[in-house]
Amino acid sequence: MDRNGIVEHFICVRDGLTVFAAEYPAAGPQTGRDPLLPVICLPGLSRNSRDFHRFAQAISTDQAKPRRVIAIDYRGRGRSDWDPDPCRYQLSVEAGDVLEICSTLDIDAALFVGTSRGGLILHLLPGMAPDLSRGNILNDIGPVIEIDGLLAIARYLNNEGRYPSWRAAATALKMLHGPAFPALEAADWDEMALSLYRQADGVILPDFDPALVAPLLELSAATPLADLWPLFERLRDRPLMVIRGETSTLLSQETVDAMAGRHPALQSLTVAGQGHAPLLHLPGVIAPIKAFLSTLD
Repeated sequence: MDRNGIVEHFICVRDGLTVFAAEYPAAGPQTGRDPLLPVICLPGLSRNSRDFHRFAQAISTDQAKPRRVIAIDYRGRGRSDWDPDPCRYQLSVEAGDVLEICSTLDIDAALFVGTSRGGLILHLLPGMAPDLSRGNILNDIGPVIEIDGLLAIARYLNNEGRYPSWRAAATALKMLHGPAFPALEAADWDEMALSLYRQADGVILPDFDPALVAPLLELSAATPLADLWPLFERLRDRPLMVIRGETSTLLSQETVDAMAGRHPALQSLTVAGQGHAPLLHLPGVIAPIKAFLSTLD
């Protein structure tokens, strides 16, 4: 356990790679006869467990219902091994890693939060482990992905730089993403830099395997994307919340409306002043999430 009370797990998965998961134990005694369902956090394409640090703290120390929280680094990100075969950087493999982590940590039922790519993994899990997810939160992702937003992600990930200081990294993030995130303050950009980058040999650099970006560079505006609506149908029988950034270019309001039409109990939240993908621990976001989670035990 580190000085912040986080339990660090390094788990060897089926093909020999080691993947990392950060566990935030529930603070205080659990109420009721059975423990509350844990929350498992799945990050975006190039992001990692640190993206959920403030969120996990808020959920694990909630005064009313503190929950165990697990935040995962997929292979090739954060503190997990880079895969020597980049072809294995795909959703089905990463979903399999999530299942192995859950098995190792004795989790047979949980609530899930999936940001961007993490939400796509949540579309796969019901077909792989039907009883595992008891409720899902999709953070700025849905069964229709806007190609313009995906191409924008490819461009900025391909042009990720190296910075001489953490301040320079935070400044670069604000220059790139600031127009889509007017709600963020200076401290938020500093925290984002700490979650997205690592320091090596005195340089601040992206904390992911650059091979992750290669498939995105093959996309164009004419590239047909997969039809994910059949997978979304598998989410209809369990509680679902979708969060959309007000300025998101990846998830449209039209898609959210269509999701609500197919999942009548869907809860949706549009986050003002944020784009792709909203920070979940900020005021106006964390409270509705807590309220949603509180109904799922």
